[in-house]
Amino acid sequence: MFVGIKNKPQASNPNLHSDLDLEFIKRIAKRIHKSGLITPAVLFLEMTKPLALIGSHAMVFFGPIITAFINTEGYYRATEIFEDPKNVEKLISEIELLEKGATNNMEQK
Repeated sequence: MFVGIKNKPQASNPNLHSDLDLEFIKRIAKRIHKSGLITPAVLFLEMTKPLALIGSHAMVFFGPIITAFINTEGYYRATEIFEDPKNVEKLISEIELLEKGATNNMEQK
């Protein structure tokens, strides 16, 4: 009766990061770091990490309105990447890595 279910192909692991995804996350981290709002950004990301999936669905819902004003490709790419809390954690660690590097450079001077 359920013979077809056993032979269903398994999806690839969605947690694996492609090079383009990692570069996108690093670019966002650099923008946050340049803005100087590191602490509020990390605090906000830590607070909203458990709600990443809901936030990504809200971004898709409001997408037609928001993309009238901003780049469509980057917006929908962000919705796909940040629906997983692990990617939000990767962004936080990239921001902290940039800040640590900047702090070390300041101490060496």
